[in-house]
Amino acid sequence: MMAEDPRRRGDEIAALRAGIDLGMTLIDTAEMYADGESERLVGEAVAGRRDNVFLVSKAYPQSASRSRLPRACEASLERLGTDRLDLYLLHWRGGVPMGETVEAMERLVDAGKILRWGVSNLDMADMEELVAAGGSACATDQVLYNLTRRGPELDLLPWLAARRMPVMAYSPVEQGRLVADRGLRTLASELGVTPAQVALTWLMAREGAIAIPKAGTVDHVRENRAAADLALSPETVARLDGMFPPPSGPVPLAML
Repeated sequence: MMAEDPRRRGDEIAALRAGIDLGMTLIDTAEMYADGESERLVGEAVAGRRDNVFLVSKAYPQSASRSRLPRACEASLERLGTDRLDLYLLHWRGGVPMGETVEAMERLVDAGKILRWGVSNLDMADMEELVAAGGSACATDQVLYNLTRRGPELDLLPWLAARRMPVMAYSPVEQGRLVADRGLRTLASELGVTPAQVALTWLMAREGAIAIPKAGTVDHVRENRAAADLALSPETVARLDGMFPPPSGPVPLAML
């Protein structure tokens, strides 16, 4: 939801720049977000500091063919004001064959337009098909993962870990809904932190997990950054497991 309201533009750019200043240098966007305006916003925020950030964008499924992916990538690069992406993701699976998308991504790597590529919203069966189609160079899978969305822990996360692929967890506070949970609010109050910080700290402690929370104000960025300095005791983690149990059986991969 960044770049959707011109009245918030100044705050959002300030938030992105504050994040960079605080060492939060991975910035995730997509051609879909605000019809490309999110990429333009990010490009303005990182102008003059491009080498200090790890820039991620995502392509529509219909853009993931041999002929269309190069054009989609060039359009994203132009909006971002850069000559390369650190990571380029397939936003979700569509009708383009996996092998064709892999080939298109690898061509972009060879051309220096992207440094690495990955996927988003792919479950374990999709990932197995991707690797079988020649996609062993896939760098990551970006999925919905947080305290209330623990389904990936059963199969997808172990599969990724075995192949040394980190998981990028989007909506780590469930688009803000987690902060309203009564039990989480009580626990956070006892710890002297915010519910969002508890949720982020729990997630960042997961092996191989990268959290990408959205923050549109400097104060929100600072709150998120402080979560990186927290540690949850085993007793606290056990309480969280009681409030938000891990999956006991297969759960379809969710999307937001």
